[in-house]
Order: sequence, then C-alpha cells, then structure tokens
Amino acid sequence: MTLLHRIALVVIAAGSLVVGVWAQAFPRSFYDDFPGAGRVWVAVDGPFNEHLVRDVGGLNLALAFVAGFALVTRSVLVARAAGGAALLLGAPHLLYHATHLDPFDTADVVAQLVALSVAALSGLLALAAPRSDEAADRAGPVDGRATT
Repeated sequence: MTLLHRIALVVIAAGSLVVGVWAQAFPRSFYDDFPGAGRVWVAVDGPFNEHLVRDVGGLNLALAFVAGFALVTRSVLVARAAGGAALLLGAPHLLYHATHLDPFDTADVVAQLVALSVAALSGLLALAAPRSDEAADRAGPVDGRATT
C-alpha cells in the first residue's frame, strides 16, 4: 500500500472514530454541538432522534474498525473494502449537504464542503489501490504479516 493510500485510511479511521464515539456515547451532545467550536451542523436539520444519532455513531465506529484493520494488516483488499464503504457513505453525504446549505453561514458552508469532500476523496483513494500492491498480495507475506 502506498503512503497516499495509508493516509486516506488514516483520514477514514480517524474521522469515523471521532464521529462514532461522539454520536454513540454522547448522542445529545453530538446533535447539539457537532462539529464543535461553537458550530452547529446537525441540530439545524430536524428534531433530535437518539436512535438515529446512535446508529450514525455505530456505523462510523464500524467503518473506523475496517479502516484501522486495513492499516494494521496492510491488506490492499481490506483497504479497498474500507474505501468502498467510505465512498458509499461519503459521496451521498456530500451531495446531501451540498444541496442543503441554506441554514449555514459562509464559514460553515466552506468547512462542511471541504470536510465532506476530503472524506469522500479518502474513500476513493483507498478504493483505488495500485496494481503493484495486488501482485504483492498474491505473492504472500514478505515479513510474516498477513496481507489479505
């Protein structure tokens, strides 16, 4: 896996871990306070629903686990799975927010679009592992580590 692919997986894992823990452990705070620093991005979009917020947390924790597993095992196949999952989450999420910007000021619009674009792009990058990594995976582990 290249450094760029590992960075994409770190972005996926770290972002999903922060969102996942916050939404799962503190759903009301996530609803009222996300993304923090006095900004509010979730509460402006409808009434609080603890079940929905905790589901968002659990799903993000699951994605963080898969991305972290890909990093630890250095498996291109698992990295692609994490990338595909992140892209399937990130692209529609970006599209939704890009078409629902009315409640936000310019700073929040820019911050949301940048953050969500980075998340979707990270998924795309992790999904697109280079062919040379596939050949290395088929050859088997070099240092005793599992690669797939």
